[in-house]
Amino acid sequence: MSQLSQWQWDSWVDGALSQLASKRLLRSARPISLSPTPDLDRDVQTFDRPGPWDRSSVQVALDGPTFRQWLSDLPSASDADADADSNSDSDTNPQKLLLFSGNDYLGLSSHPAVSQAASKAAQAHGMGPRGSALISGYTNYHALLELSLARLKQKDHCILCPTGFAANMAFLTALASIPSLLSPTPSAPHPIAIFSDQLNHASIIDGIRLAERQTQAKLFVYRHSDMLHLHSLLSTCSIAMKVVITDSLFSMDGDFAPLTQLVELRKKHGFLLAIDDAHATLVCGENGGGAGEYFGCEKDIDICIGTLSKAVGCHGGFIATSKRWKSLIQSRGRSFIFSTTIPVPVVAASLAAISVGRRERWRRRAIWRRVQDFYSLSGLPISSPIISIIVGTEEAALSASRHLLKSGFHVTAIRPPTVAPNSCRLRITLSAAHTVDDIKKLVATLSPWITTLNSNLLEFSKL
Repeated sequence: MSQLSQWQWDSWVDGALSQLASKRLLRSARPISLSPTPDLDRDVQTFDRPGPWDRSSVQVALDGPTFRQWLSDLPSASDADADADSNSDSDTNPQKLLLFSGNDYLGLSSHPAVSQAASKAAQAHGMGPRGSALISGYTNYHALLELSLARLKQKDHCILCPTGFAANMAFLTALASIPSLLSPTPSAPHPIAIFSDQLNHASIIDGIRLAERQTQAKLFVYRHSDMLHLHSLLSTCSIAMKVVITDSLFSMDGDFAPLTQLVELRKKHGFLLAIDDAHATLVCGENGGGAGEYFGCEKDIDICIGTLSKAVGCHGGFIATSKRWKSLIQSRGRSFIFSTTIPVPVVAASLAAISVGRRERWRRRAIWRRVQDFYSLSGLPISSPIISIIVGTEEAALSASRHLLKSGFHVTAIRPPTVAPNSCRLRITLSAAHTVDDIKKLVATLSPWITTLNSNLLEFSKL
């Protein structure tokens, strides 16, 4: 973003904050002090290799009736298959499955330091004060987690939200409040233009819809990762306040947003750049800082939204940004204002997980080795731990999921409304806790669909 455009956005936000202050509507959270305060350097134990606890993050079991019901809900290849399943002993024997559909990318949910931090906090404080952050739910634990996340994202400040979904909603509703706060006539606020990638997450889409109802926001949807299309839309838009928001690593397709190109467009057009870094946090970058660190553009990202429920292995959401934006979101982000804070044991567990995730760098190396293993064995052109195998119809996706389930793999079929009709797929996610042998077995089981997909890709490349 040019210096002039940066000054404009800072000026707009400061103006909105000034209006809130004049009306005594500016809010801030005051932490309740809980003792003892976590000491991450002293309390968090790290390891230089996987431990037995890591496998529990990718090995699950279903009781017999649940397994049998799931099979019966999925279309079988033939009546004989269905009859064989009905006569199986799955009613009495638990069915062990390898999990390839979760988002615990580093296996931190089962790390001893994470479980110990949660247990210690629960024993000392129960669930902690129950209330919204602006009333009574914000503690020194929450403040420490915000500081840790701000450092991870190379931002000055951070604000916690109940979920990643709520974090996107909080940012976008706070953003939508700026025009009306700055307008001399509330009935005719200044418009704001929001440019959104075609495949953005539902939380971004719903947040924009709420913003459109709240103010004169105009939505521009650009084709997925198409920077020429975005540039064209930006060039023909006369609205001064421009915002571009995108997933950094897309949850269904597993591809990265072209952040370096977005940064170049930001310098040219002066828009505010917001990313949802949910699937890249702790997974990408030398320190786990996410897609911004991976592409070397952390300082060029104005708003970094994320979650604690994926690679962090816990629960909650956050927005890493500047002090002025934090003040605005605390005062106008509805899903932040009107939600109870994250329980203290979950905050303690998240603090431990981020510490472990930064220090146990071998976990990041391990998950990217699994990505390379899958590519080498399958030949599919993948670029992240999220692998999308598109099979077409709902019936085809469900049938493929059934085959995997019977073969001992927990992989769920993804169908509308999550994806478009006739683009139903198997969404596979890799973890640092998976082994090379796990990948070999999965690829062997997937071979009919991999062969078809590779053939389709080959035909497409000839066009």
